[in-house]
Amino acid sequence: MLLLGGRAVVAGTPYRVAHFSADVTIPLGHRCMGVLPTKSTTIADPLYVHGFVLLGPEDPIVLCAVDWCEIRNGAYDQWRETLALAAETSVERVLVSSLHQHDAPVVDRTAAQLLSQVGLKGELYDESFHDQTLNVVAGAVRGCLKKAQPITHLGTGQARVERIASNRRVVGVEGRVTYARGSRSGSVPTYRDAPVGQIDPFLKTLSFWNHDQPVLALHSYATHPMSTYGKGRVSSDFVGLARHRRQLDDPTIGQIYVSGCSGDVTAGKFNDGSDLHRQQLIDRLYDAMVKAWETTKRIPIEHVAFRNTKLNLRFHPGRHLTQESLRTTLDDPDQTVEKRILAAMGLASRQRVEAKQGIDLPCIDFGDAQLVLFPGETFVAYQLLAQNLRPESFVLSIGYGECWPGYIPTDANFNEHFEDNWLWVAPGTEQRLRTALHKVLMRP
Repeated sequence: MLLLGGRAVVAGTPYRVAHFSADVTIPLGHRCMGVLPTKSTTIADPLYVHGFVLLGPEDPIVLCAVDWCEIRNGAYDQWRETLALAAETSVERVLVSSLHQHDAPVVDRTAAQLLSQVGLKGELYDESFHDQTLNVVAGAVRGCLKKAQPITHLGTGQARVERIASNRRVVGVEGRVTYARGSRSGSVPTYRDAPVGQIDPFLKTLSFWNHDQPVLALHSYATHPMSTYGKGRVSSDFVGLARHRRQLDDPTIGQIYVSGCSGDVTAGKFNDGSDLHRQQLIDRLYDAMVKAWETTKRIPIEHVAFRNTKLNLRFHPGRHLTQESLRTTLDDPDQTVEKRILAAMGLASRQRVEAKQGIDLPCIDFGDAQLVLFPGETFVAYQLLAQNLRPESFVLSIGYGECWPGYIPTDANFNEHFEDNWLWVAPGTEQRLRTALHKVLMRP
């Protein structure tokens, strides 16, 4: 044992990794997706958080993947601050991502405070449960540090995924563009028969090894992670169930799954919401995980760099999202609870933008591979852009970091009049995101 920068490390390698996990299943009677009218009635399968702490000569880096729909605004701050304290690192070095399952919660502390002021306390999420969950996850992080394993090599592998992803964008017979191909559109001939559209067809697996012994695998694939939802059956859906199945193959290798940039990508072409299609999606994703593992190449870890830049996004200028309009909706008892929740979430995000609180866009650079965390429902074109910026490298993209922006379309999507009530950013976002990606992905 020796010390580097005041930290204990194993002789021969300055890097160690510790895997943590915890159950974060919501209680019954809890709202899902923030605005679904049917609250949780049964637990089909548990929700988990999986992550790792990377230890080395510099401050620890934490990656945390949560089987929740979204973590936003003040709640996102809570998660990062809590995990930073548990891992004894800085907040900017904590990467928190939701997988975005819809039968799971949206948490936004700022919005919850606004809702409490108008008599809707607890309607968005159970704040006591949330605080308890943070304590449990922090305990898992602290506990895993005692079991950190040395790592000497990085593994990279990928596999083409068959018949899962399809783009929301569909061109009709008269050339009219629609973005209405949702996650369970397979029963509608127009959406089932339309081409797949723009996707990233590959699942990528980044793994950590102690010489020839695998320690941990991180899988990323760009698609909305829903097969069926909205009936009150809490579930990690097909992505969580595929991850669980893969974990059973070898319990000694930690398995983490993250959703890629998939704001405009769903399983809608290949899924009609049936149990049969859910099982097929599980099988196909699991098969891709296995194939990516079989193609894995190991590379010695020589140096790990961390870069971060602030991404400042403008709020959407629509009249329905002005301070006055959102406040009117929030204060109106004749509006549905779901509309008032959306208004509170919009107001919370407006406050963040007006306070000039930028979004961290971090990158972990392993030399031959980079891991980048994007905010919100970033469209898949940005994931492809990140890969094009480093074509010689293995770039793994993660979506659904700070989720207040909702959908993050490209200029082309805005020009086709993409609209949605889950869209809070303004046109012109693309150049800001491109600039930020250049800063963190390109070699200094």
